[in-house]
Amino acid sequence: MDFKVEKKGHYTLINVLAEKLDTHIAPALKSELVLIAGNGEKNIILDLKNCHYCDSSGLSAILVANRLCKNAGGKFVLCGLNDPVERLISISQLDSVLTITNTVDEAVKYL
Repeated sequence: MDFKVEKKGHYTLINVLAEKLDTHIAPALKSELVLIAGNGEKNIILDLKNCHYCDSSGLSAILVANRLCKNAGGKFVLCGLNDPVERLISISQLDSVLTITNTVDEAVKYL
């Protein structure tokens, strides 16, 4: 699997293990996010520290996670962005919509 899901106390941590968050991974990630939200989880941290590339399908998965958490009254935090992914999110002006931290520890503190 290209990502790892860990249920931790009051949140779920998803680590993307692949270097690319693209059309090969994003559909499975979206499905997993819907399942997690459907199970009542409302706080999700998505760690992209291993990811160096993201396309529009990856951005879509990120936005789905943000919407699911928001609709459930929870919080979504994106962390561990490498420069290329951070630039894409900035260019897409999603940095004003998403909560972004440098590390998982910072994300947990935000929750």
